[in-house]
Amino acid sequence: MLPLDGVRVLAVEQYGAGPFGTMFLADQGAEVIKIENPNDGGDMSRAVGPYFFAPGDSEFFHSFNRNKKSLTLDLSRPEGQAVLHDLVRTADALASNLRGTVPVKLGLVYERLKAHNPKIVCAHLSAYGRSGPRADWPGFDYLMQAEAGYFSLTGEPGAPPARFGLSIVDLMTGLGLAYALLAALTSARATGVGRDIDVSLFDVALHNVNYLATWYLNEGVVTGRLPRSAHPALTPCQLYRTRDGWIYLMCNKEKFWPALCEKLGHPEWSEDARFRLFPDRLRLRDLLTEMLDRELEQRTTAEWLAVFAGAVPAAPIHDLAQALESPFVTEHGRLQTLPHPVKGSYRMVAPPVQCEGEEAPARAAPALGEHTEALLREIGYDGARIQALRDSKVI
Repeated sequence: MLPLDGVRVLAVEQYGAGPFGTMFLADQGAEVIKIENPNDGGDMSRAVGPYFFAPGDSEFFHSFNRNKKSLTLDLSRPEGQAVLHDLVRTADALASNLRGTVPVKLGLVYERLKAHNPKIVCAHLSAYGRSGPRADWPGFDYLMQAEAGYFSLTGEPGAPPARFGLSIVDLMTGLGLAYALLAALTSARATGVGRDIDVSLFDVALHNVNYLATWYLNEGVVTGRLPRSAHPALTPCQLYRTRDGWIYLMCNKEKFWPALCEKLGHPEWSEDARFRLFPDRLRLRDLLTEMLDRELEQRTTAEWLAVFAGAVPAAPIHDLAQALESPFVTEHGRLQTLPHPVKGSYRMVAPPVQCEGEEAPARAAPALGEHTEALLREIGYDGARIQALRDSKVI
């Protein structure tokens, strides 16, 4: 039994951030029901290319919607709202990722839904929040990275401003949505009263600046880009050259500096007063870079990883193919195979949260409206009513 077995979540979601968050819930056993508009193709990510398993069946969509169900419903119609209210009576939570002013317009807020289920939790993900001067602004990951300072922290000094290589704000905000929903659900189950709870792309992007923000707000320090992706305060912590490429060392505790010196065959370096503590090494970072490059260039990255294993924090510099084909990934359950009605099967990265004694579910993302009839019959709708809704394009 997975931790969220028995939890029902209605998800009015699209694209990346919201669906990524609710996939975390589905991977842990929650019944996540995507509510998609039957008149506009549903979740827009179904059409996001360039790669498709079948026409209109985007690999991008599958990447965010594993283990979910799909129910088509036009929430702009009164008949659609009536169906929503019937579903809310059976649900624990409703998650949405819409422009900030839209949940109120579509009646997806606690004030509108509590009459149908006083325990319902309404978890909202928006670009800039549901109140304030930007509530009705559209927003996307890269915009948040630009405004929250990420572009000034990524890449090499002197290069043009650069975004982070992944849509990290979308992904972390989606995870924040899952966390917020479960936090509010814990309260609702204890008190019998639900609530609205919010997370936004901008707030998560800003919050992720974390200790760099603390340094600026209290010391006036504006952290910028450093050569070789170095840590702003700790050394050695950056890229170093090997015989065949690069290696990243991260000696972020004092105990790892003498361990590195020993593995390099230079235990005397750890006794050198010039390099005794982090502040000393930081002042002489350029000298240390020269010294470490010289030693590390004597062997390949793979050879050094074997030497450092378990003693010195180190990692190879992989491209995406190397990362996914690594034996540590392929031989230890970090990839998952899912069935597909056309392709036969496809692979994804497996869920990162592992529940001991339970195998992660592996159901393909749903076809548009795949579960509509079954879910409506479950809440008492007969065939005639379902057909009437279908004929009027409510479902």
